[in-house]
Amino acid sequence: MTAINNPKSAIRNPGSRAVAAAVVVGVCLRVLFALGYWIDKPLTHDEQEYLHLAQNAAAGQGLTYDAPDGAEVERFGRAPLYPLVLSLFARMTSSPHLLATIRIAQSILGAVAIVLIARVAEQSAGPKAGPIAAWITALYPPLVWMPAYVLSESLYLPLALADVLLLSQAIARRSAASSWLLVACGVVGGLAALTRPVHVIFLIVVGCWLLLRRQVRWAMLISVGAFLVIAPWTARNYQHYGRLVLIASEGGITFWTGNHPWSPGEGDMAANPAIKRDNQRLRAAHPGLTAEELEPIYYREAFVRIVSRPQWWIGLEVRKLFYLIVPMGPSYTLHSARYLTATLVSYGVLLPLGCAGLLALSRQRRTPVALALWLLSTIVAALVFFPQERFRIPLIDPVLIAGAAAFIAHRIALTSALEPRAQG
Repeated sequence: MTAINNPKSAIRNPGSRAVAAAVVVGVCLRVLFALGYWIDKPLTHDEQEYLHLAQNAAAGQGLTYDAPDGAEVERFGRAPLYPLVLSLFARMTSSPHLLATIRIAQSILGAVAIVLIARVAEQSAGPKAGPIAAWITALYPPLVWMPAYVLSESLYLPLALADVLLLSQAIARRSAASSWLLVACGVVGGLAALTRPVHVIFLIVVGCWLLLRRQVRWAMLISVGAFLVIAPWTARNYQHYGRLVLIASEGGITFWTGNHPWSPGEGDMAANPAIKRDNQRLRAAHPGLTAEELEPIYYREAFVRIVSRPQWWIGLEVRKLFYLIVPMGPSYTLHSARYLTATLVSYGVLLPLGCAGLLALSRQRRTPVALALWLLSTIVAALVFFPQERFRIPLIDPVLIAGAAAFIAHRIALTSALEPRAQG
């Protein structure tokens, strides 16, 4: 904070200069990939839907889909914040330049993520870990290419990191934490949930942890902040659909997919064609229903399977936990050999370093509680729904980056301490 308020201090601070340099390099890499390499690529189904919702919102039609033209097109209920942000660009930019504008903006969001991951690492493992985390984030291939996709992860990552950082600051201040800081933690968490509803699980995990520690006031203030953001959208959904939809109806089909008898334990329907065909069977049995009307049907069918076959479901949960850590699931095989090699090599290097760093922090009784709660919520989300590479990158990888930065910083400090002794 001092470096931000005092530019001269920032210039003299090598850590600040290193983070600033990482930000510049990170933005350049993201823009170069998005505009220099990832061009004229077909958009995925999710990308098309986000753009569709954004363009309709920009035209004053709200977050709605057009009626299908000819063959029925499956539509999914989406969280509102990301398409609403895209609609701002749709209003300001002509169609031929819309994708480029979005990708540049998301590259800038990637720069924000670099700063936030550096700050999280610094809070967790000391000031030397911050610049290291910044450079890892700037150069880490999965985070470099993420802004090229019109997907909500680019907006979710900085919001989720900001929420983790606010919680970490509150925990560090303990009794001195202000009410406004806790409410802000809930507000930012609510915005993250309106971007990707999975963040609700993080808020629930945080609330349970606080209640176990008898921090009822903290839990209430964070809940109030989240309620102020989420409740208006929930009320809108109830008025629009005539039933309770907390944020979006995508949870139903995601839960059904992740707990399907044909699920290997990883990947969505695009990676599991047999499940996609069974989804067409379910939709054909309930013609004309919207995504919101189908949501309870998906939940009901999945719950019936779980209750009737508990042993199978326990085995499925074990496979989910395995695929959450090991990048071997079907979603990885959807990409080119070049993409697959880059993601496996980068994640393969990061995983052991990150785990070693997190383990070292826990042994030193410096466990980054906010990061640990985020990691726990990620595990819970994967077990409830399913793990997938796209879901892993903005959740697991930043935690591992913070751990890797802690490990490298510790090794550098240890080497520096041993050098004078060796010279002596």
